[in-house]
Amino acid sequence: MAGTSQTPPEELGGGLNRDDRADSATETFVAHRNLLFTVAYELLGSAADAEDVLQETWLRWVGVDLDSVRDQRAYLVRITTRQALGRLRTLGRRKESYVGPWLPEPLLTAPDVAEDVELADSVSMAMLVVLETLTPTERAVFVLREVFDLDYDEIAEAVDKSPAAVRQIAHRARAHVAARRPRGVVSPAETRGALEAFQRAVETGDLQRLLDMLAPDVVLLGDGGGIKQAALAPVVGADRVVEVLGRIAATASLEPAQVNGHPALIVRFDGEIDGVMAVRIDDGLITGLYAVRNPEKLSRMEQETALRR
Repeated sequence: MAGTSQTPPEELGGGLNRDDRADSATETFVAHRNLLFTVAYELLGSAADAEDVLQETWLRWVGVDLDSVRDQRAYLVRITTRQALGRLRTLGRRKESYVGPWLPEPLLTAPDVAEDVELADSVSMAMLVVLETLTPTERAVFVLREVFDLDYDEIAEAVDKSPAAVRQIAHRARAHVAARRPRGVVSPAETRGALEAFQRAVETGDLQRLLDMLAPDVVLLGDGGGIKQAALAPVVGADRVVEVLGRIAATASLEPAQVNGHPALIVRFDGEIDGVMAVRIDDGLITGLYAVRNPEKLSRMEQETALRR
C-alpha cells in the first residue's frame, strides 16, 4: 500500500477535500463509509482494524471499472468483507497471545444507533462477545445475512462459497448464536434503569444491593490487555464479582453513556477515562459484565462513532 499514488478522502472521514476532484468513485465511497465501517467493525470487534480495512477497501475501489459494477453498494460491501475476513484470521492469531480475556473495542455511539433496534442489538458488547465464538466465515455469513439482509448470492460472492454452502453456514451460525445470545428482548429503558441502580450501589458501597442485582452465575470479563490491571480469567459468581466491584467503589466515578447502541458506564479515575463497563441482562438480572480497561481500546470514547445498516 505504501507508495501508491491514490489518496483517500481526508482520514476516510465524512467530507471531501475541496482540492481533490470529487469523482464518482470517491463520492460513492464516502456515501457508504459508515455502512462499510459498521460491516468491518461487526466482523472484527475492533475499530482500529475496521479503519485499516476501510483503507484497504478504498485502495481497491479506486482501481475498479465502475461501468462494470451493477450495484456499487453491494460491491463495496463485498470488498470490505473480503478484507475483513483476511484480517479476522490474523486477529485470531493475535488473540491467542493476548493477555487475559479479549473484549471488543467499545464505541461511544449516537442516539440514532439505539433507535435502530436490530443494529443496536448486533453491535452490543454482549452480541459481539457471542460472535467471537463463530468461525470467521460463519461470522461473516451471519452478519451479512442477519444484520445487513444481503441475499445468499451476494454473500456467496463475498465469502467465496456457493449459495447452497452459504445457506448451510447461515443455518448453523443462527443456531449457534441463538443458543448463546441474551434471552428475550431488554429495552433500553430497562437496561438504563438497571445501570442506574447498579451505579448507585457501586458508588455507595451497598454490596447487598449489588448482590440482589446479579445473577448467581454472573460472569465478569475484564480486558486490560496486559497494560492495565484486570483479572486474567473470567470472574464467575455473584460473591466474587461483588468483591471485585467493591474495590472499584472507593476511588472511581461512574458516568452513564451510550456505548455500542446501549446504556453503559464510563469509569473515571481523577477525571480521566479508565475504562468502560457494559452489561448483559437476562430475566431482570445482570448475567454478564464487560469491563474494558485496555487504553488502546478506549480512543473511541471521546467522540461519537456513526454506525449504519
